[in-house]
Amino acid sequence: MNKTEAKKRIEELRKKTEYYAKKYYDDDKPEISDFEYDMLMVELRNLEKQYPEFISKDSLTQKVGGHVKEGFQKVTHEVPLQSLQDVFSFEEVEEFDERIRKQAEENGIKEVKYVVETKIDGLSAALEYKQGKFVRGATRGNGLIGEDVTENLKTVKTIPMELTDKIDITVRGEVFISKQDFEKMNQEREENEEELFANARNAAAGSLRQLDSKITAKRPLDIYIFNVQKIEGKTFHSHFEELEYLSELGFNVNPVRIPCKNIKEAEKAIEKIGEDREKLTFGIDGAVVKVDDLHFREILGSTIKVPRWAVAYKYPPEKKETILKDIICQVGRTGVITPMAILEPVKVAGSTISKTTLHNEDFIKEKDLKIGDTVVIQKAGDVIPEIVEVIKEKRTGKEQDFEMPKVCPVCGAPTIREEGEAAVRCTGIECPAKLFRNLVHFVSREAMDISGLGENIIQQLLDRNLIKNIADIYTLKFEDIASLKKNGKKFAQNLVDSIERSKQNDLSKLITALGIRHVGVKASKMLAKKYKTMDNLMHASYDELSMIDDIGPIVANSIREFFLEDQTIDLINKLKIAGVNMKSLEEENEDNRFEGKTFVLTGSLEDFTRNEASEIIERLGGKTSGTVSKKTDYVLAGEDAGSKLTKAQNLGVTIITETEFKEMIK
Repeated sequence: MNKTEAKKRIEELRKKTEYYAKKYYDDDKPEISDFEYDMLMVELRNLEKQYPEFISKDSLTQKVGGHVKEGFQKVTHEVPLQSLQDVFSFEEVEEFDERIRKQAEENGIKEVKYVVETKIDGLSAALEYKQGKFVRGATRGNGLIGEDVTENLKTVKTIPMELTDKIDITVRGEVFISKQDFEKMNQEREENEEELFANARNAAAGSLRQLDSKITAKRPLDIYIFNVQKIEGKTFHSHFEELEYLSELGFNVNPVRIPCKNIKEAEKAIEKIGEDREKLTFGIDGAVVKVDDLHFREILGSTIKVPRWAVAYKYPPEKKETILKDIICQVGRTGVITPMAILEPVKVAGSTISKTTLHNEDFIKEKDLKIGDTVVIQKAGDVIPEIVEVIKEKRTGKEQDFEMPKVCPVCGAPTIREEGEAAVRCTGIECPAKLFRNLVHFVSREAMDISGLGENIIQQLLDRNLIKNIADIYTLKFEDIASLKKNGKKFAQNLVDSIERSKQNDLSKLITALGIRHVGVKASKMLAKKYKTMDNLMHASYDELSMIDDIGPIVANSIREFFLEDQTIDLINKLKIAGVNMKSLEEENEDNRFEGKTFVLTGSLEDFTRNEASEIIERLGGKTSGTVSKKTDYVLAGEDAGSKLTKAQNLGVTIITETEFKEMIK
């Protein structure tokens, strides 16, 4: 490679590493594996070493990745929170040791001892204590300036608010989420159709860097302390001695800290950690080798980015071949059908893998997976097993293509994959797999509004087989409900009354409660007003539905398909028998003064909630919208009106005050 080519490649690598570092550190959404990123950094470092004239202070080889997130106060670290130099072989570890021993000889130091620790896969943070009391916590940021996350760190149960000694000290630790908690979080997110966290590190980082500490408090964050950044009134000779003292103060110190007399012992410690990493309750992305003598550390010093007295040994990702024996489908609580790979059991990174998620139909096509294929398995982030690739050379011709099921494997209802979506869903409203979520939605405030029937009670009713479908709500007996709680008679009577009241709800609330895809509260009111009865709506044609304002072809198709389902017809019949109202209770309104007019509401109103104002507008024949456009007739602006008001002014849309609105509705 000549100089011109080297310069071009260095610029390419800088752009790539900056982009991937931003996704990793700032957005907490990595796009490539740690190993792939490390290899890019190694290539960049080697090229800069070979062509030092092209080294720039903006290169990630010269600085720590990460920036301060908007919304957080900046914190300047008195002692920088530096990164570590990565090494990938024992040869590099020994080169590090040679440099250290050479410096030791020059300074009359006879022996060099090391401490080997696990490199915890999380987010670095500095904790500051005054007189033994926790006063401030900050993220690493770019190493010099971090984010003030004090309130968020106060929610981490393993961070002591007061130490056993009234001392001024700043320590550094790694905030993380345990393997078990991470799996549980992703399982819950999958059930709720939320985007899965890529790995435990990014889940921890995203949780700690929440602007709302209440969200952080709900996340299972933990921390291990691994360094003293600054201390007043105490002197230590060794790093290991420091760690023991931190433990005495009440800190949750990194549990894997191995003192080593020389580099050979350090290498054995690295090997031991590698062998035992699967047994650890927390994820690691390497092992750290540190010089133990603190005075010698000061002599060795640091570069701008890394200390010269430590390196991080990175373990290569372990990959294994196995056979994809079958693909089965699981139905989640929201009806999403997820394909699951059944594998010939294989041991990867210390654990036996026999199955893994294939995410969706697109993933299977992208990897070109067939049942019977020989595939390569890898554990991503030490937690989630994944299929990396297919070894197509090993195909025999007996492999079988896989297709997503046309009917739900649980209830037999047709499945659907809508345009623009990756997920295939079950359409059955009575599907047992979806029952919990369907019940929660059915009883919610905007739907049938059955107070007292919360998620916990619903789960108990399901566990005791007291409910097997939605209509069973209306056959619940007083004594069954009372048995759910100690002294539960008053609770049971209130719930029975609430269930009975819900039978008299307007048709619009029942339509909302059915959970028809793409049909929310607003569309439900529109449908109830137009069709008057459930029977009329059930028999409405696609053409008729698609002609309704704000319905359109996609929603019309969703409504029509829903009411053609046997399960839907069965449920409606059961609800009729139970005495649930199937008619619109809204009286015909002859006052349509706002007919053909569209309103947008912005800011806070004094005498109305936004919902109340919207209902008045709709009752008088008008429509409400969430966005301002040239087609908007009026913008009703209350206190603290924001960008919608500005846009209305720019477009010349008529802006009215609450007082003017009151005049209009007299």
